[in-house]
Amino acid sequence: MRTGLKKRQKHTEVYFNEESPIVEIYTHNTDLKKRLTAYSKKYPGHCRQFDDDGQGGLRFEIEKGRFSFRLTAPYSDERRTKSSENAKQNGIHRR
Repeated sequence: MRTGLKKRQKHTEVYFNEESPIVEIYTHNTDLKKRLTAYSKKYPGHCRQFDDDGQGGLRFEIEKGRFSFRLTAPYSDERRTKSSENAKQNGIHRR
């Protein structure tokens, strides 16, 4: 979708506080919008889209227990080397 917005103007915002059981998510990210839309259709009692800004941004409400952030540690040099060797052995090449 063409919105007329530059990439730096397209963002994702996650709002929540410790009291409310709801997380509010506003995003322009296509993958996240697709995932949240599919989730809201499958589980309407737990998630819903409640706004479309007309410029590609959608706003959702989701139960706090249904949304999470995933933090991943960086790969060690040893793990990176093993992964690279495994990929080469299986014919996977970096572009």
